[in-house]
Amino acid sequence: MPLPSKNPEKKYTYEDYLNWPEEERWEIIDGIAYMQAAPSRIHQEILMELSKQIANYLTGKPCKVYPAPFCVRLPKGDEKSDKDIKNVVEPDITIVCDPSKLDEKGCNGAPDMIIEIMSPSSGKKDRVEKFNKYEKAGVREYWVVEPDEKLVSVFVLQENKRYGRPEMYTDEDKVQVSIFPDLIIDLKSAFLSK
Repeated sequence: MPLPSKNPEKKYTYEDYLNWPEEERWEIIDGIAYMQAAPSRIHQEILMELSKQIANYLTGKPCKVYPAPFCVRLPKGDEKSDKDIKNVVEPDITIVCDPSKLDEKGCNGAPDMIIEIMSPSSGKKDRVEKFNKYEKAGVREYWVVEPDEKLVSVFVLQENKRYGRPEMYTDEDKVQVSIFPDLIIDLKSAFLSK
């Protein structure tokens, strides 16, 4: 199982990803491999609370919620095999409503909603690189959660296939999820332990 090297010329694919150790978390963005650090306790508490609220709402509905680690392949559309896919991410929370995108390995295609919980090492990747990938892939709703500031930025895909200006929320707010108009997320309970 060869691990990614520091060689900047090497471009990795989903085929490489499948051969890396399962106990390590990796992402590939434009063929560049990024190892993910273990999440903090606060990160995990926020992840669990948000996942719980979403899972409770989705009970008996066709959409499914998947907390990390969960593999999402973001093909550009012209890939013919695993060795062609150069964008593989493991969002903190993934919601998929189209069962045809799900397989035993995870999700192949754009999920309906993704939530990323920022850590000190993931800010640029979550706010710029993943933002652009999610927008281009057609992820309908993207949340960026900032535990230290107790802030959530919500981006919703517009008709022009671009994210509009973000709606900003604090730990005092309840957020209506745009893709599920009757789902309200209570941020106070998500940030409670922080």
